[in-house]
Amino acid sequence: MKVASKAKAPARTFPRVSYLVKELERALRARIDEILQPFRLTAVQYTALSVLSVHAGMSSAQLARRSFVSPQAANEMVGALERRGLIRRHVDSGGGRALSIFLTSFGERTLARCEDQVDALEARFLRDFSGREEALFRTMLRTGRDAVRVPRTGPDGQGAASTAKPRRVARIGGEK
Repeated sequence: MKVASKAKAPARTFPRVSYLVKELERALRARIDEILQPFRLTAVQYTALSVLSVHAGMSSAQLARRSFVSPQAANEMVGALERRGLIRRHVDSGGGRALSIFLTSFGERTLARCEDQVDALEARFLRDFSGREEALFRTMLRTGRDAVRVPRTGPDGQGAASTAKPRRVARIGGEK
């Protein structure tokens, strides 16, 4: 009779990777909040402006998905950004009810000023990485992110996330 050997579980390493990622996210978010304060922008609003700079003409629902907020929160945010003159909405040329959202020239200038400072923050964060290490770090972050994403199911019951092409998103709204 053969006895199954008890495989030893790998020892946990502390701090956990998930803890380190959260620490990094909180530290970066705090610095980004400081950068954005003089512009009277929140990190979510900055993300939306960044996304719109790459994907002009999105609907509010599309912007919500790319900015990591609910559609209701996106509607409120879009209204606030429009009142400040940072974005403008136009009736979609497709004839539907959706409004296409665009940056105004003031929004573009404001975003550029924010981007300069966020670029400096990222450069400081990455200054001790070689070019190869930075590329590897980005790859590792994407791989980890993709591994823990909950796949969305399509109408056929199959996971849509596994067949979806990677999206290109602005800095804070995702990888570029």
